Amino acid sequence: MTVTPEITSPVRPEEVQLQGNAMRITIGVFIVVPLLAVAAAIPVAWGGWLSWVDIALALLFWGITASGITIGFHRYFTHGSFKTGRFIKVLLALTGSMALQGSIQQWVADHRKHHKYSDEIGDPHSPWRYGTSKRAVAKGLYYAHVGWLFDEEQTSIDKYAPDMKADKDLDAISRWFPAVVVASFLLPAVLGGLITWSWMGALTAFFWAGLIRVAFVHHVTWSINSICHVFGTRPFNSRDLSSNVWWLAIPSFGESWHNLHHVEPTSARHGVLRGQIDLSATIISSLERMNLAYDVRWPRPERLVKKLEDPAMAHRVRGYRAPSTTSV
Repeated sequence: MTVTPEITSPVRPEEVQLQGNAMRITIGVFIVVPLLAVAAAIPVAWGGWLSWVDIALALLFWGITASGITIGFHRYFTHGSFKTGRFIKVLLALTGSMALQGSIQQWVADHRKHHKYSDEIGDPHSPWRYGTSKRAVAKGLYYAHVGWLFDEEQTSIDKYAPDMKADKDLDAISRWFPAVVVASFLLPAVLGGLITWSWMGALTAFFWAGLIRVAFVHHVTWSINSICHVFGTRPFNSRDLSSNVWWLAIPSFGESWHNLHHVEPTSARHGVLRGQIDLSATIISSLERMNLAYDVRWPRPERLVKKLEDPAMAHRVRGYRAPSTTSV
């Protein structure tokens, strides 16, 4: 596709809502404080304030919150890749909210608008918004990664996520988001304290499984918006510049197989080529086997092959069987 040299959002009153200074300050705190913890991580670890309990808890809460975003906020709530019951719905909403990426309503609204205008005018976080020169792309990468969060104009929830607002369970979780924030930091600290039976164990767990984990999940998720629209490979023919970045696959639970996602947004599996690890799809498959997920939208290999840029890659599509040329 031809990238617009400058992407500036036109005035669409029905598609935006204003964000106050207080909210922008809150977002800044959520971004800066975990980053400060990352800056302190090496001296803290060097000082001996890192134990196997901290590592285990950090991995545990990374898995819980990252999958809450990828499986819950993204594949389930935004795109309807599968259906489930009320218990799993609420669980996914809570674990996704614990990633501290804003309310479920705003997250879903932003992402749906992103797909509507991907890498075009109106995209909330396209890295191509300032042009195609190296300087413009560098500026765009920052904007797509984190800068867009501070925009005064935010995506309208009423227009893009009315179903999230109408759901009483999800609306309650959005209203109680501050309490979820506290729980996201408090739970690792409490577990660390109980396991080690010490205040120091609680403090180090708060640091590693709280602050560091939040920063890690934040920047992996935001890398899908920035890195996965500039760098990487594009085996499928998409209308935008979404791409696959293999080294982000495991940290992002399969989200970095982003090219296919923009070709088939409702697909429950993003890593559709052989060798592409997609942890979110694996978990969804497990939920399906336990009858906790149903009507799962698994990709159809024959359909995917038709969308490949290079037909010679057909043999790499999971589950694809080439038509037999042998006549009977």
